[in-house]
Amino acid sequence: MKKFIELIQHCLTDVREIMPWDLEERLQENPQMLILDVREPDEFDAMHIVGSIHVPRGILESACEWDYEETVPELVQARDREIVVVCRSGNRSVLAAHSMQVLGYTNVVSLQTGLSGWKDYEQPLVNGAGEDVDLDDADVYFTPRVRPEQLKPRSGN
Repeated sequence: MKKFIELIQHCLTDVREIMPWDLEERLQENPQMLILDVREPDEFDAMHIVGSIHVPRGILESACEWDYEETVPELVQARDREIVVVCRSGNRSVLAAHSMQVLGYTNVVSLQTGLSGWKDYEQPLVNGAGEDVDLDDADVYFTPRVRPEQLKPRSGN
């Protein structure tokens, strides 16, 4: 059995990652690049990269194929297009990029450090209404909030 982080590390043997400054450069060189945000709908509505498309991780595989209720035509037709997959921290995007490679996508990478790193690099984010997100507000949003019951129990307690 693998733990979550081990699963990510396993997928990284096949998935290439880029850093936020690489994404900024790639966007300048290739404005047709597809930025795919695989976070949950409420996360995407709170903030995302301008121009990114939203396909939650949970429906990604069917969104990548024709004839499903979740089909996203732009994504299905992008198998040879340059794609950068993003999430909050860069973990879900690795899993998503791996799945996409298995499904035949030839030029897909994951954004290492995710939107949190994009924000730390002081790049713009917008909310669901297309309004700029204050980066100080984004700091608060990206601060982890692990509740006590989510922590691994200590032995001997």
